[in-house]
Amino acid sequence: MNELIYAFSSSVTDTETMLLVESIREFGESLSDRPIWLFTIKNREEIPEDILVKLGKLNVKIFTLELEPEIAKFPFIGHVYAAKKAEEMAINKSKFLVYLGTNIIVIQEPKLFLLEEGRNLGYRPVHHKLIGSKYDQPLDKFWRLIYEKTAVNEDMLFPMQTHVDGNILRPYINSGYLVVRPERGFLREWWRYYQLLYNDPEFEEFYNKDDLYLTFIHQAILSGVFLSYLKREEIKELPFEYNYPINLYHETSEDFKPKNLNQLVTIRYYLDKIKSLDDFKQIPFEEPLRSWLSKRIH
Repeated sequence: MNELIYAFSSSVTDTETMLLVESIREFGESLSDRPIWLFTIKNREEIPEDILVKLGKLNVKIFTLELEPEIAKFPFIGHVYAAKKAEEMAINKSKFLVYLGTNIIVIQEPKLFLLEEGRNLGYRPVHHKLIGSKYDQPLDKFWRLIYEKTAVNEDMLFPMQTHVDGNILRPYINSGYLVVRPERGFLREWWRYYQLLYNDPEFEEFYNKDDLYLTFIHQAILSGVFLSYLKREEIKELPFEYNYPINLYHETSEDFKPKNLNQLVTIRYYLDKIKSLDDFKQIPFEEPLRSWLSKRIH
């Protein structure tokens, strides 16, 4: 049995896919050679041969998701479905499944992905409040509905601080950064609830009011399932150095600004906001990361 398997969903041909995979292999140290599973709605015939060859050399296995075209248009539905498929496939094959968004770069060995005994989920909070629910304010209609639909009692709630703006929210976790024990079934439960709720007519008023609700309904449902399906002693909030959003550095409070990029374990970024290596100058960073990035970001 593998100690750990990495998995993510992607369009395959985007630059982020290769950056994630290559960074795992380059900087993951003892966890650099673990299996990587890539899930996509594309058939192999739709993927350029040179990319298939590169991914093959990096020992990445590609799996095609079968989703109805109309369903696949709903935001992040492929991401949630891929999480469920990866978890199913990892049962009896790996102790841990690390399910990531594609826009992540590994900088150091992510050794805390190997959770302690008894911990069944490792996670990071969201970066911003956005549609989140402030802990010191009355529960709003949207989150009351989420909790009702996912069987969450208010006594299950606890305070959680966002990664960037420092708000204290009711639990709201990042859907692109999850470490699970596959046999526990958390990601399958997320998919089960997502299927039931994403098109629920009671959420239409929120979708119509603000696109953010449509975009992040998958993450709100995840956070409801997080509370109802897992006990507090099963979960572990990974530290600040994991999933740090480099593109939000200037929005981050001084307490949460890293002194050096190399001190982080993984970073989150948006490639359209990184036009050249100069965009990293706001945070000092050193070799070997500097040379590695300079070859890939021009």
